[in-house]
Amino acid sequence: MQELPVVAAVPKSESAIKKPNWLRVKLPTGESYKHVRSLVDTHKLHTICESGNCPNMGECWGEGTATFMILGNTCTRSCGFCAVATGRPDPIDWDEPQRVAEAIYLMKVKHAVITSVDRDELKDGGSTIWYNTIKAVKQLNPETTLETLIPDFKGIKDQIQRVIDAAPEVVSHNIETVERLTKRVRIQAKYWRSMDVLRTLKEGGMRVKSGIMLGLGETKEEVIQTLTDLRDNGVDVVTIGQYLQPTKKHLPVDRFVHPDEFAEYREIGYNLGLDYVESGPLVRSSYHSERHVIPGYGKQKWMEEKEGIEVYKAS
Repeated sequence: MQELPVVAAVPKSESAIKKPNWLRVKLPTGESYKHVRSLVDTHKLHTICESGNCPNMGECWGEGTATFMILGNTCTRSCGFCAVATGRPDPIDWDEPQRVAEAIYLMKVKHAVITSVDRDELKDGGSTIWYNTIKAVKQLNPETTLETLIPDFKGIKDQIQRVIDAAPEVVSHNIETVERLTKRVRIQAKYWRSMDVLRTLKEGGMRVKSGIMLGLGETKEEVIQTLTDLRDNGVDVVTIGQYLQPTKKHLPVDRFVHPDEFAEYREIGYNLGLDYVESGPLVRSSYHSERHVIPGYGKQKWMEEKEGIEVYKAS
């Protein structure tokens, strides 16, 4: 489980679909970006921004924020969509939690996001490092809100409970795609196991978040069903973005979803009762995540927009 990966362009081939203009982004530049780049390098940290080739890296790093990836940068799973390397991970670095906390302190961010690779070879699934990292970040940065984007821990309850016990403001676990495509997209994952993880988090008192990729061959009905399943399992926040192929070895893009369709899914999500729906071609799990902490914020903005449109039409 990782954030939605993106590269600058889809590999060119006879079967490749031309990338539309709405998916083009600026290269990262600026002093704030350079400052974050320096901190990440100095503290020998991994970020999903880089490993996942995120299109929003320039914007987020330019604002002095980044999504840190703990437990190394090699995953034990081989999802068909993900740009993160698969293989035998390095041994656990027990000093990593403190380094992440210090980097967040030096960056002076008000909101931080932490994710990780899957570490299925570990007896605790990496949950102890997760707990230590959350606690270290909170101790050194008591004013910083924190989102944790976690793996499924194979659905093992006591491992999920360690994250709950550490009490981050938001816990996210991405469903990634619709039920029918899960076996092909998330080879070692299970749709309903992920739903069970989300429900466990909600029952533990967490503000819960999940994300979906579009453009892998799903139907509109399947997307709506997935949004309904997420709502039924206690999810508060959903992000919806466009999948792009990281390399020729990964799953191809079935289609590029138009921004209007993303806007429609946002509307559907709110009508289903979700508290926050972030939906757009370049949306990724941590995009605007500082807003996802606030209960009612997304729904309120959506209602204000609707009222504004109605007033405009009336006039």
